[in-house]
Amino acid sequence: MAASSNTRKSQSPGPPETTRGRRALFVTVAILGLVVALGAIFLRRTGLRDIHFHDFYLGTRTSSRVALRRQAPVDLLTENRKPPETAPSGMVWIPGGTFWMGGNDRATTDADPSHRVALGGFWMDRTEVTNRQFAEFVKATGYVTIAERTPDPKNFPGASLDALVPGSVVFAPPKGPVPLDDYLRWWEYSPGASWKHPEGPTSHVEGKDDFPAVHVSFDDAEAYARWAGKRLPTEAEWEFAARGGLDRKVYVWGDSREPEGKARMNHWQGSFPSRNTALDGFARLAPVGSFEPNEYGLLDMAGNVWEWCSDWYRPGYEVKGTDPLLNPKGPPTSRDPMEPGVPKRVQRGGSFLCSDEYCARYLPGARGKGEVDSGASHLGFRCVRSPRSEN
Repeated sequence: MAASSNTRKSQSPGPPETTRGRRALFVTVAILGLVVALGAIFLRRTGLRDIHFHDFYLGTRTSSRVALRRQAPVDLLTENRKPPETAPSGMVWIPGGTFWMGGNDRATTDADPSHRVALGGFWMDRTEVTNRQFAEFVKATGYVTIAERTPDPKNFPGASLDALVPGSVVFAPPKGPVPLDDYLRWWEYSPGASWKHPEGPTSHVEGKDDFPAVHVSFDDAEAYARWAGKRLPTEAEWEFAARGGLDRKVYVWGDSREPEGKARMNHWQGSFPSRNTALDGFARLAPVGSFEPNEYGLLDMAGNVWEWCSDWYRPGYEVKGTDPLLNPKGPPTSRDPMEPGVPKRVQRGGSFLCSDEYCARYLPGARGKGEVDSGASHLGFRCVRSPRSEN
Protein backbone atom coordinates (compact mmCIF):
# COMPACT_ATOMS: atom_id res chain seq x y z
CA MET A 1 0.00 0.00 0.00
CA ALA A 2 2.81 2.40 0.85
CA ALA A 3 4.50 1.78 -2.47
CA SER A 4 1.34 2.45 -4.53
CA SER A 5 0.68 5.60 -2.53
CA ASN A 6 4.13 6.92 -3.25
CA THR A 7 3.64 6.05 -6.87
CA ARG A 8 0.43 8.01 -7.04
CA LYS A 9 2.06 11.01 -5.40
CA SER A 10 4.95 10.96 -7.82
CA GLN A 11 2.61 10.71 -10.74
CA SER A 12 0.28 13.52 -9.67
CA PRO A 13 0.85 16.71 -11.61
CA GLY A 14 2.59 19.57 -9.68
CA PRO A 15 1.86 23.34 -9.89
CA PRO A 16 3.48 25.31 -12.68
CA GLU A 17 6.78 27.09 -11.82
CA THR A 18 5.09 30.50 -12.03
CA THR A 19 2.57 29.48 -9.35
CA ARG A 20 5.33 28.26 -7.04
CA GLY A 21 7.17 31.56 -7.45
CA ARG A 22 4.11 33.62 -6.67
CA ARG A 23 3.40 31.62 -3.51
CA ALA A 24 7.01 31.97 -2.36
CA LEU A 25 6.91 35.70 -3.01
CA PHE A 26 3.63 36.00 -1.11
CA VAL A 27 5.05 34.15 1.91
CA THR A 28 8.19 36.28 1.87
CA VAL A 29 6.22 39.53 1.69
CA ALA A 30 3.93 38.36 4.49
CA ILE A 31 6.91 37.51 6.75
CA LEU A 32 8.58 40.84 6.03
CA GLY A 33 5.33 42.66 6.77
CA LEU A 34 5.01 40.85 10.10
CA VAL A 35 8.60 41.70 11.02
CA VAL A 36 8.08 45.37 10.18
CA ALA A 37 4.83 45.49 12.17
CA LEU A 38 6.41 43.87 15.21
CA GLY A 39 9.41 46.19 14.91
CA ALA A 40 7.16 49.22 14.84
CA ILE A 41 5.36 48.07 17.97
CA PHE A 42 8.71 47.46 19.69
CA LEU A 43 10.01 50.89 18.75
CA ARG A 44 6.86 52.64 19.98
CA ARG A 45 6.97 50.83 23.31
CA THR A 46 10.68 51.29 23.93
CA GLY A 47 11.16 54.84 22.69
CA LEU A 48 13.76 53.81 20.13
CA ARG A 49 12.13 55.45 17.13
CA ASP A 50 14.96 57.96 16.79
CA ILE A 51 17.70 55.30 16.83
CA HIS A 52 18.82 53.95 13.44
CA PHE A 53 19.50 50.24 13.22
CA HIS A 54 23.15 50.78 12.25
CA ASP A 55 23.65 52.55 15.62
CA PHE A 56 23.52 49.16 17.31
CA TYR A 57 26.90 48.35 15.76
CA LEU A 58 28.79 51.47 16.81
CA GLY A 59 30.32 50.15 20.03
CA THR A 60 29.67 50.35 23.75
CA ARG A 61 28.82 54.06 23.86
CA THR A 62 25.92 53.56 21.48
CA SER A 63 24.90 50.34 23.24
CA SER A 64 24.75 52.19 26.55
CA ARG A 65 22.74 54.99 24.96
CA VAL A 66 20.27 52.52 23.46
CA ALA A 67 19.91 50.65 26.76
CA LEU A 68 19.32 53.91 28.60
CA ARG A 69 16.64 54.97 26.11
CA ARG A 70 15.00 51.59 26.52
CA GLN A 71 14.95 51.63 30.32
CA ALA A 72 15.02 55.20 31.57
CA PRO A 73 12.24 57.80 31.69
CA VAL A 74 12.46 60.76 29.34
CA ASP A 75 13.83 63.12 31.99
CA LEU A 76 17.01 61.04 32.23
CA LEU A 77 17.59 61.35 28.50
CA THR A 78 17.27 65.14 28.53
CA GLU A 79 19.14 65.24 31.87
CA ASN A 80 16.19 67.17 33.33
CA ARG A 81 18.14 70.42 33.55
CA LYS A 82 15.19 72.56 34.60
CA PRO A 83 13.69 72.08 38.09
CA PRO A 84 10.12 70.76 37.85
CA GLU A 85 8.88 73.01 40.65
CA THR A 86 9.84 75.86 42.96
CA ALA A 87 12.90 74.97 45.04
CA PRO A 88 12.13 73.80 48.58
CA SER A 89 13.79 75.96 51.21
CA GLY A 90 17.48 75.19 51.59
CA MET A 91 17.55 72.61 48.79
CA VAL A 92 19.34 72.47 45.42
CA TRP A 93 18.06 70.83 42.24
CA ILE A 94 20.30 67.96 41.08
CA PRO A 95 19.60 67.23 37.40
CA GLY A 96 19.27 63.70 36.17
CA GLY A 97 21.92 62.09 34.01
CA THR A 98 24.56 59.37 33.88
CA PHE A 99 27.98 59.15 35.53
CA TRP A 100 30.80 56.80 36.48
CA MET A 101 30.37 55.69 40.08
CA GLY A 102 33.04 54.41 42.49
CA GLY A 103 36.47 53.10 41.63
CA ASN A 104 38.84 55.60 43.25
CA ASP A 105 42.46 54.43 42.97
CA ARG A 106 43.45 56.21 46.18
CA ALA A 107 40.53 54.88 48.18
CA THR A 108 39.87 51.38 49.45
CA THR A 109 38.93 48.57 47.09
CA ASP A 110 35.40 48.40 48.50
CA ALA A 111 34.53 51.13 45.96
CA ASP A 112 35.29 48.87 42.97
CA PRO A 113 34.41 48.38 40.23
CA SER A 114 33.77 51.72 38.60
CA HIS A 115 30.47 51.48 36.73
CA ARG A 116 27.89 53.56 34.90
CA VAL A 117 24.75 54.74 36.70
CA ALA A 118 21.73 56.67 35.40
CA LEU A 119 19.61 58.80 37.76
CA GLY A 120 16.52 60.92 37.60
CA GLY A 121 16.57 64.45 39.00
CA PHE A 122 16.06 65.14 42.71
CA TRP A 123 16.39 67.86 45.35
CA MET A 124 19.21 67.79 47.91
CA ASP A 125 19.90 69.81 51.05
CA ARG A 126 22.48 72.46 50.24
CA THR A 127 24.24 71.80 53.54
CA GLU A 128 24.50 69.11 56.15
CA VAL A 129 21.63 69.25 58.64
CA THR A 130 22.61 71.81 61.27
CA ASN A 131 22.16 72.00 65.03
CA ARG A 132 19.51 74.67 64.47
CA GLN A 133 17.51 72.46 62.13
CA PHE A 134 17.84 69.39 64.32
CA ALA A 135 16.77 71.37 67.38
CA GLU A 136 13.61 72.45 65.53
CA PHE A 137 12.84 68.80 64.84
CA VAL A 138 13.38 67.80 68.48
CA LYS A 139 11.26 70.69 69.74
CA ALA A 140 8.40 69.84 67.38
CA THR A 141 8.39 66.09 68.02
CA GLY A 142 10.02 65.48 71.40
CA TYR A 143 12.34 63.02 69.71
CA VAL A 144 15.12 61.48 71.80
CA THR A 145 18.19 60.31 69.88
CA ILE A 146 19.70 56.88 70.43
CA ALA A 147 22.76 58.48 72.08
CA GLU A 148 20.42 59.98 74.71
CA ARG A 149 18.72 56.67 75.52
CA THR A 150 19.87 54.11 78.07
CA PRO A 151 21.32 51.12 76.17
CA ASP A 152 19.22 47.95 76.21
CA PRO A 153 20.96 45.24 78.31
CA LYS A 154 19.80 42.63 75.77
CA ASN A 155 22.15 44.17 73.22
CA PHE A 156 25.12 44.08 75.61
CA PRO A 157 25.18 40.65 77.24
CA GLY A 158 27.58 40.44 80.16
CA ALA A 159 27.92 44.21 80.56
CA SER A 160 27.49 45.76 83.98
CA LEU A 161 24.25 47.70 84.38
CA ASP A 162 26.29 50.58 85.82
CA ALA A 163 28.15 50.82 82.51
CA LEU A 164 24.95 50.99 80.43
CA VAL A 165 24.49 54.74 80.40
CA PRO A 166 23.52 57.08 77.54
CA GLY A 167 26.44 58.37 75.52
CA SER A 168 28.31 58.17 72.24
CA VAL A 169 31.78 57.83 70.71
CA VAL A 170 34.01 60.92 70.78
CA PHE A 171 37.33 61.63 69.11
CA ALA A 172 40.06 61.85 71.77
CA PRO A 173 43.47 62.62 70.23
CA PRO A 174 46.47 60.99 71.92
CA LYS A 175 49.31 63.16 73.23
CA GLY A 176 51.79 61.84 70.71
CA PRO A 177 52.18 59.59 67.65
CA VAL A 178 50.62 56.13 67.91
CA PRO A 179 50.41 53.13 65.58
CA LEU A 180 47.54 53.50 63.11
CA ASP A 181 46.37 49.89 63.30
CA ASP A 182 44.18 50.39 66.39
CA TYR A 183 41.47 53.06 66.20
CA LEU A 184 40.69 52.61 69.90
CA ARG A 185 43.77 54.76 70.55
CA TRP A 186 41.86 57.87 69.42
CA TRP A 187 38.22 57.00 70.05
CA GLU A 188 36.48 56.67 73.41
CA TYR A 189 32.95 56.12 74.61
CA SER A 190 31.85 59.28 76.42
CA PRO A 191 28.83 59.07 78.75
CA GLY A 192 26.60 62.08 78.13
CA ALA A 193 27.87 62.77 74.61
CA SER A 194 25.07 63.50 72.14
CA TRP A 195 24.09 66.02 69.48
CA LYS A 196 23.57 68.51 72.34
CA HIS A 197 27.02 67.72 73.78
CA PRO A 198 29.18 66.91 70.74
CA GLU A 199 32.55 66.63 72.53
CA GLY A 200 31.27 65.12 75.77
CA PRO A 201 28.98 66.08 78.67
CA THR A 202 30.70 69.41 79.40
CA SER A 203 30.47 70.63 75.81
CA HIS A 204 27.40 72.28 74.27
CA VAL A 205 25.96 73.58 71.03
CA GLU A 206 25.03 77.07 72.19
CA GLY A 207 26.39 79.52 69.64
CA LYS A 208 26.93 76.68 67.16
CA ASP A 209 23.60 76.73 65.35
CA ASP A 210 25.32 76.54 61.96
CA PHE A 211 27.52 73.57 62.79
CA PRO A 212 26.44 70.13 61.51
CA ALA A 213 24.44 68.03 63.95
CA VAL A 214 26.52 65.00 64.97
CA HIS A 215 26.10 61.86 67.08
CA VAL A 216 23.12 61.13 64.85
CA SER A 217 22.47 57.44 64.18
CA PHE A 218 20.91 56.14 60.98
CA ASP A 219 17.56 55.73 62.74
CA ASP A 220 17.78 59.30 64.08
CA ALA A 221 18.53 60.65 60.60
CA GLU A 222 15.61 58.74 59.09
CA ALA A 223 13.27 60.10 61.78
CA TYR A 224 14.33 63.65 60.97
CA ALA A 225 13.93 63.05 57.23
CA ARG A 226 10.37 61.75 57.66
CA TRP A 227 9.46 64.75 59.79
CA ALA A 228 10.89 67.10 57.16
CA GLY A 229 9.05 65.38 54.30
CA LYS A 230 12.32 64.16 52.83
CA ARG A 231 14.45 61.01 52.79
CA LEU A 232 18.08 59.98 53.01
CA PRO A 233 19.93 59.86 49.67
CA THR A 234 20.88 56.65 47.99
CA GLU A 235 24.61 56.13 47.67
CA ALA A 236 24.38 56.73 43.92
CA GLU A 237 22.45 59.98 44.41
CA TRP A 238 25.00 61.18 46.95
CA GLU A 239 28.00 60.53 44.71
CA PHE A 240 26.34 61.96 41.60
CA ALA A 241 25.51 65.14 43.50
CA ALA A 242 28.98 65.35 45.05
CA ARG A 243 30.69 65.16 41.66
CA GLY A 244 28.70 68.17 40.49
CA GLY A 245 28.59 67.07 36.87
CA LEU A 246 32.37 66.61 36.63
CA ASP A 247 33.53 63.37 35.01
CA ARG A 248 35.77 61.14 37.14
CA LYS A 249 37.69 63.94 38.82
CA VAL A 250 39.88 63.29 41.87
CA TYR A 251 37.99 65.74 44.10
CA VAL A 252 34.45 67.08 44.02
CA TRP A 253 35.82 70.34 42.56
CA GLY A 254 38.43 68.97 40.11
CA ASP A 255 41.89 67.38 40.05
CA SER A 256 43.91 69.87 42.15
CA ARG A 257 43.94 69.49 45.95
CA GLU A 258 44.07 73.23 46.60
CA PRO A 259 43.26 75.18 43.43
CA GLU A 260 44.79 78.65 43.53
CA GLY A 261 46.31 77.75 46.90
CA LYS A 262 42.96 77.74 48.73
CA ALA A 263 41.67 74.96 50.97
CA ARG A 264 38.45 73.46 49.66
CA MET A 265 37.50 71.15 52.53
CA ASN A 266 37.87 70.57 56.26
CA HIS A 267 40.18 67.60 56.79
CA TRP A 268 43.20 66.60 58.89
CA GLN A 269 46.59 68.15 58.19
CA GLY A 270 49.66 67.20 60.17
CA SER A 271 50.44 64.00 62.01
CA PHE A 272 47.30 61.90 62.51
CA PRO A 273 45.84 61.46 65.09
CA SER A 274 47.91 63.51 67.53
CA ARG A 275 48.58 66.85 65.79
CA ASN A 276 46.35 68.78 63.43
CA THR A 277 48.00 71.90 62.02
CA ALA A 278 44.55 73.17 60.96
CA LEU A 279 45.90 74.82 57.81
CA ASP A 280 42.34 74.75 56.45
CA GLY A 281 41.25 76.94 59.37
CA PHE A 282 39.59 74.28 61.53
CA ALA A 283 41.02 71.81 64.03
CA ARG A 284 37.70 69.98 64.36
CA LEU A 285 34.21 70.64 63.00
CA ALA A 286 33.56 73.64 60.77
CA PRO A 287 30.30 75.57 60.36
CA VAL A 288 28.46 74.46 57.24
CA GLY A 289 29.34 76.48 54.17
CA SER A 290 32.87 77.36 55.26
CA PHE A 291 34.24 76.38 51.86
CA GLU A 292 33.23 77.02 48.26
CA PRO A 293 30.34 74.99 46.78
CA ASN A 294 30.68 72.42 44.03
CA GLU A 295 29.28 72.93 40.53
CA TYR A 296 25.75 72.09 41.69
CA GLY A 297 25.91 74.61 44.54
CA LEU A 298 26.27 71.98 47.28
CA LEU A 299 28.47 72.70 50.30
CA ASP A 300 30.77 70.39 52.27
CA MET A 301 30.51 67.34 50.04
CA ALA A 302 34.06 66.48 51.11
CA GLY A 303 35.33 66.43 54.69
CA ASN A 304 33.77 67.96 57.82
CA VAL A 305 31.37 65.09 58.72
CA TRP A 306 30.47 61.73 57.27
CA GLU A 307 26.93 61.57 55.89
CA TRP A 308 24.45 58.69 56.06
CA CYS A 309 23.08 57.10 52.87
CA SER A 310 20.11 54.76 52.65
CA ASP A 311 22.00 51.81 51.10
CA TRP A 312 23.02 48.76 53.06
CA TYR A 313 26.79 48.34 53.08
CA ARG A 314 28.60 45.58 51.22
CA PRO A 315 32.21 45.74 50.01
CA GLY A 316 32.37 46.56 46.32
CA TYR A 317 29.51 46.69 43.84
CA GLU A 318 27.68 43.81 42.22
CA VAL A 319 27.52 45.01 38.62
CA LYS A 320 25.96 42.83 35.94
CA GLY A 321 26.31 43.65 32.26
CA THR A 322 27.54 46.91 30.74
CA ASP A 323 24.37 48.99 30.62
CA PRO A 324 23.96 51.88 33.08
CA LEU A 325 22.24 50.90 36.33
CA LEU A 326 18.99 52.84 36.64
CA ASN A 327 18.37 54.54 40.01
CA PRO A 328 20.13 51.80 42.05
CA LYS A 329 19.05 51.41 45.67
CA GLY A 330 21.89 49.17 46.84
CA PRO A 331 21.88 45.53 48.02
CA PRO A 332 18.94 44.01 49.95
CA THR A 333 21.02 43.23 53.03
CA SER A 334 24.27 44.24 54.71
CA ARG A 335 27.50 42.25 54.80
CA ASP A 336 30.75 43.47 56.31
CA PRO A 337 33.43 40.75 56.32
CA MET A 338 35.24 42.60 59.12
CA GLU A 339 32.20 42.31 61.41
CA PRO A 340 29.89 39.55 60.17
CA GLY A 341 26.37 39.80 61.49
CA VAL A 342 26.54 43.53 62.26
CA PRO A 343 24.15 45.40 59.94
CA LYS A 344 25.68 48.57 58.51
CA ARG A 345 24.66 51.38 56.18
CA VAL A 346 26.83 53.33 53.79
CA GLN A 347 28.38 56.65 54.81
CA ARG A 348 29.87 59.13 52.34
CA GLY A 349 32.07 62.22 52.14
CA GLY A 350 34.72 61.66 54.78
CA SER A 351 35.19 63.95 57.78
CA PHE A 352 37.55 66.41 59.46
CA LEU A 353 39.54 63.33 60.59
CA CYS A 354 40.35 62.15 57.07
CA SER A 355 44.09 62.28 56.47
CA ASP A 356 46.39 61.16 53.68
CA GLU A 357 48.31 59.27 56.36
CA TYR A 358 45.34 57.20 57.44
CA CYS A 359 42.15 57.76 55.45
CA ALA A 360 41.60 59.66 52.21
CA ARG A 361 37.89 58.97 51.99
CA TYR A 362 36.97 62.55 51.26
CA LEU A 363 37.28 61.50 47.60
CA PRO A 364 33.90 61.51 45.83
CA GLY A 365 33.84 57.77 45.08
CA ALA A 366 35.20 56.59 48.44
CA ARG A 367 32.94 54.88 50.96
CA GLY A 368 32.42 54.57 54.69
CA LYS A 369 30.16 52.33 56.78
CA GLY A 370 28.52 52.39 60.18
CA GLU A 371 26.26 50.43 62.49
CA VAL A 372 22.70 51.66 62.14
CA ASP A 373 22.26 52.36 65.86
CA SER A 374 25.51 54.25 66.42
CA GLY A 375 26.64 57.84 66.07
CA ALA A 376 29.95 59.62 66.54
CA SER A 377 31.41 63.11 66.85
CA HIS A 378 32.27 63.18 63.12
CA LEU A 379 29.01 61.75 61.75
CA GLY A 380 26.06 63.76 60.40
CA PHE A 381 23.72 63.70 57.40
CA ARG A 382 21.79 65.62 54.78
CA CYS A 383 18.49 64.82 53.05
CA VAL A 384 17.04 64.63 49.56
CA ARG A 385 13.54 64.81 48.11
CA SER A 386 12.09 63.39 44.91
CA PRO A 387 10.11 65.73 42.66
CA ARG A 388 6.48 66.02 43.73
CA SER A 389 5.41 64.42 40.46
CA GLU A 390 7.11 61.18 41.60
CA ASN A 391 5.71 61.16 45.14
